[in-house]
Amino acid sequence: MACADPQPTPGAEPPPPSAPGHSYDTANDATAVVSGTGTVVGWTQSAQDLLGYRAGDVVGRSAGFLLAMPEDPVRVAGIAERCRAGVGWRGVVDARRRDGGRIELDLRVSASFHLDGRECFLVSGRERRPEWTVGQSVLDAFLTGSPIGVAVLSPELRYVWMNDTLERFSGVPREHRVGRRLSDVLPGLETDALETLMRGVLETGVPVIDYEYVGWTWADPRRKRAYSTSYLPLTDSDGGVTGLCYMVLDVTDRWNAQQRLALVNDAGASIGSTLDVMRTAQELADFAVPRFADFVVVDLLEPVANPDEPTQWPLGAGLSGQDPGRSGAVTGSARPRMRRAGMSSVREGCPEAVSRIGDPVDSVPPPHDIRFLIDGEPVLIPVLDPGNHMWAVDQPVRAARIREYGLHSLISVPMRARDTVLGLTTFIRSVNPAPFEPDDVLPAREMVARAAVCVDNARRYTHEHTAALTLQRSLLPHTLPGGMALDVASSYLPADAKDGVGGDWFDVIPLSGARVALVVGDVVGHGIGAAATMGRLRTAVHTLADMDLPPDELLAHLDDLVLRLSDEEREGEEHGTSVLGATCLYAVYDPVTQLCTMARAGHPPPVVVSPDGRVSFPELPAGPPLGLGGMPFETAEICLPEGSLIGLYTDGLIEGRDRDAELGMSRLGGALAQRGLPLDALCAAVVEQLLPVPQPDDVALLLARTHELSADHVASWEIPDDPAAVAGVRARTARLLRTWGLEELEMTTELIVSELVTNALRYATGPIRLRLLRQSVLICEVSDTSSTSPRLRHARTTDEGGRGLFLVAQLTRRWGTRYTAEGKIIWTEQEIPATGA
Repeated sequence: MACADPQPTPGAEPPPPSAPGHSYDTANDATAVVSGTGTVVGWTQSAQDLLGYRAGDVVGRSAGFLLAMPEDPVRVAGIAERCRAGVGWRGVVDARRRDGGRIELDLRVSASFHLDGRECFLVSGRERRPEWTVGQSVLDAFLTGSPIGVAVLSPELRYVWMNDTLERFSGVPREHRVGRRLSDVLPGLETDALETLMRGVLETGVPVIDYEYVGWTWADPRRKRAYSTSYLPLTDSDGGVTGLCYMVLDVTDRWNAQQRLALVNDAGASIGSTLDVMRTAQELADFAVPRFADFVVVDLLEPVANPDEPTQWPLGAGLSGQDPGRSGAVTGSARPRMRRAGMSSVREGCPEAVSRIGDPVDSVPPPHDIRFLIDGEPVLIPVLDPGNHMWAVDQPVRAARIREYGLHSLISVPMRARDTVLGLTTFIRSVNPAPFEPDDVLPAREMVARAAVCVDNARRYTHEHTAALTLQRSLLPHTLPGGMALDVASSYLPADAKDGVGGDWFDVIPLSGARVALVVGDVVGHGIGAAATMGRLRTAVHTLADMDLPPDELLAHLDDLVLRLSDEEREGEEHGTSVLGATCLYAVYDPVTQLCTMARAGHPPPVVVSPDGRVSFPELPAGPPLGLGGMPFETAEICLPEGSLIGLYTDGLIEGRDRDAELGMSRLGGALAQRGLPLDALCAAVVEQLLPVPQPDDVALLLARTHELSADHVASWEIPDDPAAVAGVRARTARLLRTWGLEELEMTTELIVSELVTNALRYATGPIRLRLLRQSVLICEVSDTSSTSPRLRHARTTDEGGRGLFLVAQLTRRWGTRYTAEGKIIWTEQEIPATGA
């Protein structure tokens, strides 16, 4: 194995030595192979580059000539023995370069190995670089210009020396500190605690590292600064403590960041403890004072502050294009309609406030307008100037309060959540001399954002809760449309007061021809399940009543629906709420004839109190409960003269604790016989008198006092079977409307009558009758003996007819058809103008 480089070309000059690379990789070291007798047997290019000798100049010669110092035989023998023992050697030697220069090498000799039968050593080296030492001038410059404040204190804790950085931190000149203690020059710091800590270091000799504290300094007297300090004992050669060195690093930015982060985290835990909008707003204000601001106000938009009321201001994106309470574009000067929802101050009673909790407000930071709430960024006013034109002119009262209470800095943050505009939160400082900084905007935004989510949650919950209550009220209506035919009062009490809903229901449904339907029902069970089933049945009753079905037919259709619902529950739900056993009573009162037509499905009969005070329970065919199927329902008619009282109720009102229905009906009749009470008061008194506590079942009571539609409000006449009679009918209608003071409806009513009578003459058979009723609306009815239903269609441009019912639909509030035993009636309703009401 050849170890030497190829021989150089005779006569060629060796290349100049090149500086070794700066890499510390051993692959770049100068390497040679030396035999056990000290002869060089191998030479690398790296060795040539370092010392300048070519392989031909070195190989075969003793390695001793490469040393710049006399060879030490004893040392060389010791190194050889060490390497033969397999350990290797490392040291520093001076070598001679080819150009005569000297170079200090960091030399390594490997353990011995055999090559071609002879003992060899691998020798590698690299130039040794001088170690860097710090002079006194460098050390002084470092201590003086270091970004860390450094000071030396005597055992009595008096300043001996300090650098420029510490002088800059404290704002106290060096000459005023040397010889004095910390408590003498910086009274704004926690000097007692700091000096106690330093004495402990002097006594124990144990350093204290990274002790943080907060305080005020003369360098920045308007804001708190945070510092991280370390205290080290100074010792002499004998180990005695001769003083103290402490180092100070300004960590205000880090401390502020931690404080802001803690502020935001704590806000999440402190704000939103309830699902009450106003309480949540107050929690935001209370939390921010005094941790972040000295005075905080939270103003919410009207529909947010009052979420249980109908929305008066479009929220979210709609806010940007709507004016409060009406449609139209928002002008640049539009003011938001808000209400003060939360307020807190370091001063008792919040004397800085212009408005109090619950007051309407409309202010945003000038010169902003409503757009600021929709898509604006938080506003930072580091220095409030009450003399500024925007405040002095636009908000003079607020400008006066700013001046009076020294309000000097402000951050105003729009409150938005889930693309919904909620309001505005304003943070103000007065007692705290430090103005708000740009870095304070982020925690203010985060606090408001977290509070906004809580406010929006509370708003949504309130909306949902209100919706649930609204649903309940819609299932159990409080405003019952009896019109001019009936005065109505109702009472409902669920057995489970916590849920607030049950399976009983009642309703009042206006029908065509000034008639009114009264319905009461009872679903087996209580709570949400029974209420859900009740809602389905109530909706079905509304739909069937809109078809103007007779009571017995309506109950038959309702019975079919209950059968289908029961089948669905058995097939699809393991624990469905059964609707089998539900009961219902349906009655239709006609104020023209004063007849009440009724049918019942397993429900208790109604109670009737005549105008002279007699109480009766009409004998109606009982009918089976809903859901049994296959059994007919029967109808009965009773006369209800003007002033009669009819009561529909559920069995929870009459059964009581003794479960005796007949006795309960007797008590009910006696309670309803009371005279001199308004209908609402009578309804409440009856329930209070009959209802046991606690009640075992849901209770519903519906009372209605009848009114007659007098003859001067009704006109009716037969139409001859002659198309020429239409003109006379129109003229007669016009005269009647003038008599009723409804001249404004004359033209449209003539057209409606003409179209309906003409259709009856053309497509139906006689007798044909026209009836006009003046009630809360103007009702027009045309009856004939045909059972064919008219159909509304859109005529083509080329058609000569087919537009009659289309015109009728356009000119009336609503129209429809109901069937009678003799045929059908087509009816229309028109709104009566205010002048003719």
